[in-house]
Amino acid sequence: MTQTHAPQSSSVRFPVQPRLVPAIKAARYLHLTLPEFMELLPALQHQGFPRACPITGNYDLVAIDAWQDKRSGLAGSGSGAQSSAEIARARLATLG
Repeated sequence: MTQTHAPQSSSVRFPVQPRLVPAIKAARYLHLTLPEFMELLPALQHQGFPRACPITGNYDLVAIDAWQDKRSGLAGSGSGAQSSAEIARARLATLG
């Protein structure tokens, strides 16, 4: 037996956060208006800003976050999580 109707909105158990967003939401994510975003887009892309998906035309929020992290010095700096041994050594060093 096949189901012929779409699920009711009340049957959705959790919201889905989109990963790909249209230009207006990508602009808002950068705290820009759409006209500002479109004007700055060539300069942003020159700095490595991710391009829109060639199929949907939408922008990947995860890629935008990674781009911003890299520009801010938060990505690839080698300052990842410390091992428990490193933490213990640092604490012992403070004791004298």
